[in-house]
Amino acid sequence: MTSQQASFVGDHKSIRWLSAVCLALAVVCVALLACTPPFDRDGLIHHLQIPKLYLQHGSIYEIPDLVFSYYPMNLDMLYMGALWLGSDILPKYIHMAFAFATALLLFFHLKKRIASTYAWLGAVFFLSVPVIVKLSVTVYVDLGLVFFSTAALLLLFRWLETKRWQHLLLAGFCGGLGIGTKYNGLLVLFILTFMVPVLWIRSQVLHQRAAGPAVKAAVLFCLAALLAASPWLIRNAVWTGNPIYPLYNGFFNRAAASAEDTATSDGEAQGGGVRGVFATRHVLYGENIWQLILLPVRIFFHEAQDDDPRYFDGRLNPFLLILPILALLRSIRQANKQTQLEQIALAAFCLLYFLFAFNTGVLRIRYLVPMVPFLVILSMYGLYHIEMLTPKHVAKQSIALAIWLLPITLMLIWNGHYLYGQFKKISPLSYISGRLSRDEYLAKQLPEYQVMQYANKHLPASAKILCIFMGWRGYYLEKPHSFDSHGNPNGLIALLNKPGTTAEQIGQWLKEKGFNYLLIRRDLLYNQLRSEDINAQQLWVELEQKHLLPLSSNQEYTLYQAF
Repeated sequence: MTSQQASFVGDHKSIRWLSAVCLALAVVCVALLACTPPFDRDGLIHHLQIPKLYLQHGSIYEIPDLVFSYYPMNLDMLYMGALWLGSDILPKYIHMAFAFATALLLFFHLKKRIASTYAWLGAVFFLSVPVIVKLSVTVYVDLGLVFFSTAALLLLFRWLETKRWQHLLLAGFCGGLGIGTKYNGLLVLFILTFMVPVLWIRSQVLHQRAAGPAVKAAVLFCLAALLAASPWLIRNAVWTGNPIYPLYNGFFNRAAASAEDTATSDGEAQGGGVRGVFATRHVLYGENIWQLILLPVRIFFHEAQDDDPRYFDGRLNPFLLILPILALLRSIRQANKQTQLEQIALAAFCLLYFLFAFNTGVLRIRYLVPMVPFLVILSMYGLYHIEMLTPKHVAKQSIALAIWLLPITLMLIWNGHYLYGQFKKISPLSYISGRLSRDEYLAKQLPEYQVMQYANKHLPASAKILCIFMGWRGYYLEKPHSFDSHGNPNGLIALLNKPGTTAEQIGQWLKEKGFNYLLIRRDLLYNQLRSEDINAQQLWVELEQKHLLPLSSNQEYTLYQAF
């Protein structure tokens, strides 16, 4: 397909200009949303916290108490540079830059494959998809994985065209950089390594199809990826004996007593496979059989919501499902074999990635985000097919254009509504205008921030804080601290639930560990104690009365002095 083939859209300058204006507006809006101090969960847990600790220490070092310090850190190293320069807002723009870079990849690919109008539409559609907007204004690393995954597959397409091995090696290198950004890149590598020989064989004429070159290509691709990811794999192998620690630790360290660890790259336990997803959602949310069967469809529609695991913790756009289906229906009759092969490969990647991600046992939109660029490309093919088919059934060109514009208008309205909602939620203008100071803004967004600031300002240098049910969020806490939560067999919560424990023994335990302050989210602690037994609740009440002095409190967060 070329721009000359387009019947009424390819050379429509007004549509291109309108798309460019929408793209500029989306970029400005996202840039404004990012112009606030970070308060996103994973940024405070490790994407900022670990680089901050490295800077304080003066080098990269092992932090066994923080399991997420073993995750690959390609983007986190860039964030460390921003922190060294004195800005924790700059990492948001670094992360956002990978969304822009991905949009650029889509632009050039679509311009070459279809027309410049579709290139502009694809870029604006991608950058305004709700989950991309959400990630663009947070200190996460998912957009880095998105960029490297997109580059890897598009470079494989380029390799099929040119037959130049440097394109294959560069594709593998991008795949390895994805692994070095987030462990989910291992899934991308697995799928693409499997696809390389298939793509090679399918791209050859019948009498030239041989298994030898196809296998060689897959091996070279995989080796290039492992080379690019090797710094982090070697680091973990040296520190733990497991290059992808904490994943599959039971396999690499068979002497370990724990079973195979299937923690996600965000530090949340996963497992149970597809059956686990269905069973969990049925028990927790009461979903019926049809709701469970339609899960793959529901994630694209309005039911999905940010920050709520029940509703997939993120939002997509229904046209990312509707338009690709139309594209694939038309690709069956596609005359251009290269384009047909690419569309099938894009769809196969999305399907395989979804099935593997779904099988991990946790269904969150953010874990599926590497699919989004490829769904956008397929969506543009779907729009192109609407353009090609409409004149055959509608004689008047103005009506045909209106029919073509309808899905574009609806999908951009959907994305625009989400973007507007983010302005209400993040309220960047209150900070940019100076109406709220940095501390006032963060106190409004983070209920624990006020208590942490009290600790930073009033506790002595000798303070050592035990944080309980704080979600591992320690970036804004300047005093030395450690974390405890349910599941830690050697922590305070386990001690509270141990039969025969007394308040005096816990007080002595705190002294031996050097903890002279406790920072606690009380509602989660009380819920946990209630779920155990009455003795644990009574023991906590006695401990509060005899050994803890409350110093500062805000909502459910309280700072205690232990004595």
